[in-house]
Amino acid sequence: MQLGALLPLGDIGGEPAVVGEYAQTAEAIGYDFIEAPDHVLGANEATAAEGGRTGAGLFHDPFVLFGYLAGCTQKLGFSTGVLILPQRQTVLVAKQAASLDVLCGGRFRLGIGVGWNEVEFTGLNENFHNRGRRSEEQVQVMQALWAESHVTFDGKYHKIEDAGINPRPASGKVPVWFGGHHERTLPRIAKWGDGWMPNAYPPDHGALDVFGQLRRLTEDAGRDPAQVGIEVWVSMGTGTEADWAKETRFWKQAGASHLCLTTTFNRRHHRRIPGHTMAEHLTALRRYRSAVADQL
Repeated sequence: MQLGALLPLGDIGGEPAVVGEYAQTAEAIGYDFIEAPDHVLGANEATAAEGGRTGAGLFHDPFVLFGYLAGCTQKLGFSTGVLILPQRQTVLVAKQAASLDVLCGGRFRLGIGVGWNEVEFTGLNENFHNRGRRSEEQVQVMQALWAESHVTFDGKYHKIEDAGINPRPASGKVPVWFGGHHERTLPRIAKWGDGWMPNAYPPDHGALDVFGQLRRLTEDAGRDPAQVGIEVWVSMGTGTEADWAKETRFWKQAGASHLCLTTTFNRRHHRRIPGHTMAEHLTALRRYRSAVADQL
């Protein structure tokens, strides 16, 4: 399994020296990748409904962020967790992802989701209400643009007339991983995805059942389930080193290909670490990897 970490921008800030230090230290400790979430617009917290999510806070544009970090690191991988695809122009995302893939030497995974924040869709002039259905076609458009120098595509939401992007990824693709837990997520992954990024499941039989469902759907779609990865989020705000190692063994036996440590996520069964400083986050990275290294 690969081990990654979710970049805690809300705690440590987003200045160049800060994100560079975090990425370089994670790489030196032995982490395989870092992951960054995505929001373009955040609603005003002062006027938002009480208790509602706003999408406010510090969020670097992931393509700009990873383009910068690609020049600060040697082998560290990068993943969006997740980029809200349907609030963006599809061909532009394909171009940005391909450019990043080239500049980082193929170290990028494009994690995508359909989003929940209507404020962003309105501000970006995209339709919030067909975002799931539209995202299916978006993935097909991007995969065609990465694979072929010129593409003709006539779909419900996209029309391309014998045109292409340059550069394209050297491998002919950028791995597309789906986030989310909607009932349509697994069928989409089975048809078009390179992996799934769930964060809702604790290490129990419920997770095993849904992983089995994904494998069955992938087989039904004529694809090899072994070629579809699973990234599970883990946290360390509770428990001990022995508990973290036990959980890692469970996920490995369940067939997870990636673990992403989040030191700030505080929802569902996840609990954040108490500290907020750079030093405390980097200490957490060292402690967690030391605890689970033998299980990876």
